[in-house]
Amino acid sequence: MVKEKLVLVGNGMAGVRCIEEILKLEPNRFEIFIFGSEPHPNYNRIQLSKVLQGDTSIKDITINDWSWYEENKIHLYPGETVVKIDPANQIVISNKGRMVEYDKLILATGSVPFILPISGANKKGVTAFRDISDCEKMIEYSKKYKKAAVIGGGLLGLEAARGLLNLGMEVDVIHIGSHLMERQLDSIAGKLLQTELEKQGMNFLLEKHTKEILGGEHVEGLSFSDGQEIQADLVVMAVGIVPNAKLAQDSGISIHRGILVNDYMETSHSNIYAVGECAEHRSMIYGLVAPLYEQGKVLAQRICGMQETPYTGSTVSTQLKVSGVDVFSAGQIVEDQGTKTMKSFNDYHGTYKKILIKEGMIVGAVLFGDTSEGNRLLNLIKKEADISAYITAEHKEQEGVSLVAAIADEEIICGCNGVTKGAIVNAIQSQGLTTVEQVKGCTNASRSCGGCKSLVADILAYTLGDQFNKAEQKEPICSCTTLSRDEVVEEIRNKGLTHIKEVMNVLGWGTDDGCSKCRPALNYYLGMLDPLHYEDERESRFVNERLHANIQKDGTYSVVPRMYGGVTNAEELRKIANVAEKYNVPLIKLTGGQRIDLLGVKKEDLPSMWADLEMPSGYAYGKSLRTVKTCVGQNFCRFGTQDSIGMGIRMEKKFERLSTPHKVKMAVSACPRNCAESGIKDLGVVGVDGAWEIYVGGNGGTHLRAGDLLCKVKHEEEVLEVTGAYLQYYRETAHYLERTSKWVERKGLETIKTVLENKQTRQELNERLDLALSVLNDPWEEAIHSKKIQQELYESVNVPVEMN
Repeated sequence: MVKEKLVLVGNGMAGVRCIEEILKLEPNRFEIFIFGSEPHPNYNRIQLSKVLQGDTSIKDITINDWSWYEENKIHLYPGETVVKIDPANQIVISNKGRMVEYDKLILATGSVPFILPISGANKKGVTAFRDISDCEKMIEYSKKYKKAAVIGGGLLGLEAARGLLNLGMEVDVIHIGSHLMERQLDSIAGKLLQTELEKQGMNFLLEKHTKEILGGEHVEGLSFSDGQEIQADLVVMAVGIVPNAKLAQDSGISIHRGILVNDYMETSHSNIYAVGECAEHRSMIYGLVAPLYEQGKVLAQRICGMQETPYTGSTVSTQLKVSGVDVFSAGQIVEDQGTKTMKSFNDYHGTYKKILIKEGMIVGAVLFGDTSEGNRLLNLIKKEADISAYITAEHKEQEGVSLVAAIADEEIICGCNGVTKGAIVNAIQSQGLTTVEQVKGCTNASRSCGGCKSLVADILAYTLGDQFNKAEQKEPICSCTTLSRDEVVEEIRNKGLTHIKEVMNVLGWGTDDGCSKCRPALNYYLGMLDPLHYEDERESRFVNERLHANIQKDGTYSVVPRMYGGVTNAEELRKIANVAEKYNVPLIKLTGGQRIDLLGVKKEDLPSMWADLEMPSGYAYGKSLRTVKTCVGQNFCRFGTQDSIGMGIRMEKKFERLSTPHKVKMAVSACPRNCAESGIKDLGVVGVDGAWEIYVGGNGGTHLRAGDLLCKVKHEEEVLEVTGAYLQYYRETAHYLERTSKWVERKGLETIKTVLENKQTRQELNERLDLALSVLNDPWEEAIHSKKIQQELYESVNVPVEMN
């Protein structure tokens, strides 16, 4: 049987979701061809902000990886754009000259960002925030520049601003409206959101009309219609999107603002359909995921020739986190003469709720701070329910009746994927599901924006009852496995697994070689559990650790010699000066960790440079102790109460080279004036009269956190004992790449105190720590002497890359 040829133009979320639905209905009917302009498989564009913010990776937001296309025998042409359609002969032609015939053609060309038509919009340093390349561009700019301006105070602009803050940039958000997210939030919620975001470091310029982007070839600032000007090195345009309908227009297909479609997503030409942000249905163009997926489902049924329910439009709703703040809105959000409202505002908890009622029916809602009622309200709005239905449910909840129990089986829980409560409950009961991850894999609930994840968890707990195991609700260490960090560590320990490949084979890894997330983690866990016998797998370390230097944006490297306690001498300085001169080092920089950084070093010069320095590495690239910062202490400072330099040097010499889940920074201050910034370090020591205070869990980076007082001790030996036990407990219980600040919050300070207050436990932790320290072979020495490592410097190596 000859298969029909189905061509999809656009490899985004809407189009590929339609293909998924078609494969469910008719898995063997079509030979499928997909053209995607980006050189990536299908990914979740909603999660791009998390990539920019550093919370996840491109791999983790991939919806369907390369293997999915292969398994479904789909012809994928990544990085290839269809430039012409010949409707008469039913052929598409790509920018690479590829010609493919079709029986059915789906246009899912999405949208393009709207760039303000103002002077200077074409300067270097102006970007949109729409795809992976935009994300990568902003990350690169953040390494060189410090001032960013985001034009647009909508959802996308705020997420871009949060990401740029995380990247260490100062951010101004320019918005034409009087309050933020005016399409989704009323003025009260918008002002509440602004207050929260200002606390995070964003600066807002509201009711501003951008007149011009200033500068020469590159951006230098912005000017506004009121005459005000601001400085900026990077300008992000996030003012809206425009349907990408040019291909359709050039091919004679009817368009208005978008590609015109009927209730079955059919265009003006037979066998040509449109879905997603490029499609205009009943004068509406949708940019949210849920409507696009609804369209895809209707189109899949139409293409497969099945009796389908027409698409009649969607009730637009938004439920998500905006830079860590929960917001929800649906339906009508602003009052008019025909509406009445129910409002509540809790200033202490920072929550706000407004429900709009017209002729006794719920027509809209806005929630801020607590969005747990979002799905229930959305379903009531869709059903045009009487307000009494909401009030009755609210009374039941106050009387102790479960919110989940009050939700009808037909109500939508996951708006993005159209998954009802009944479908989730049925999957849990029939498939024996016990975790949210399993529910997601089986039903797609919480697969897209993740806003319904907590409600899915509630339904799971309610359905399983006493069989619900909260401990099972875990996050896998990466997408290659369903196992959590604790499960992997326990399996390694119980089964006596000794190397990475063995772990993957025995524990049923989904990929042959793992990924850049799990390989370094497994390498760390194996070494932590058995330091005596495990041989470190260099290929699984980050590139910075393999080459013993930090890679920079231009491909050169940064070399940082160790300076114990920030103390140096004339001999060391002469060595550094001679090496810098010999290797033409373009920049010598004093670091915040009281060391000297040699920047711009060529890769091939690294081994010989280390040999000439004859100084140990400062491990500025390592998941280990980076530095112990000190003040001058009691020997010189008139305020000093303790020998901070001596204490800092002892700590640095004892714990250097120790592998830890993430980088560790320490500091020792001789008095409470805290000149060494001990209060914002992973572990900080502060001298007071006759004693030392030890603070833990501090962070001076983008997620600023003050350290918590762990304990107070009298002697230097006690400082070393407590520090050693603390580090080992962190090593044994933290997730790989989890900073101590996050770990302390997750474990709880009181739990950590209880563990370390036990003298026997402290002794056992220090014994295991000393064992790990005793077997360390300094990879810095290897870097100088190993011919194998020197050879690696000239080769392209497949290693995980981390930009510090």
